[in-house]
Amino acid sequence: MPESPEETDVDAAAMRAALEFVLEADRLKGVERRNWLADGSRRENTAEHSWHLGVMAMVLAPFAAEPIDVGRAVAMALVHDIVEIDAGDTFAYAQMDPAVAAAKVEAEQRAADRLFGLLPAATGAYFRDLWDDYEAGGTPEARFVMAVDRSAPMLLNITEGGSAWREHGITREKVIARNGRHVEPAIPALWAELLARLDAAVAQGAIPEV
Repeated sequence: MPESPEETDVDAAAMRAALEFVLEADRLKGVERRNWLADGSRRENTAEHSWHLGVMAMVLAPFAAEPIDVGRAVAMALVHDIVEIDAGDTFAYAQMDPAVAAAKVEAEQRAADRLFGLLPAATGAYFRDLWDDYEAGGTPEARFVMAVDRSAPMLLNITEGGSAWREHGITREKVIARNGRHVEPAIPALWAELLARLDAAVAQGAIPEV
């Protein structure tokens, strides 16, 4: 049976809303992060970071300390930083200042309201649920993705030679304080490897210890 005009109009409106969001999401490619790519050729952007986390979530899932839904974890990784289209990237170590962290939360909540509100209702609710789950950190998937999120720039910084860390006066002590409490309990084997690489970088003089 052919669709009614009303059904056709609803489908068309939903498609326009979906594509509006898709084009808005393209702006994430222009949000530059502080850390460099592993090869040191340029700084990473947030879209690349989100893609990298999705891949890492699949690769590191077997090492997770808790059973996780890998599909949900990958979806969460891809969605978690979309708010940076509006809110921008806040330097990770600046967030150790409570005032900076509070301002980030407020800006990202406003961004989530606007951006996920662009989508058709059911999809928007799904994306918002993923984002809220990640921010709350109350599920195995959220804890796992947070660990991956903290480990990715750490791995890139160590591999590249620590340029961004030296630029901002980041020490081994600060790296461990910010990342260890998230990575170690969620993916213990990953933290052990990252810590060994971090200590090697300190020994080589790439970053200071304290």
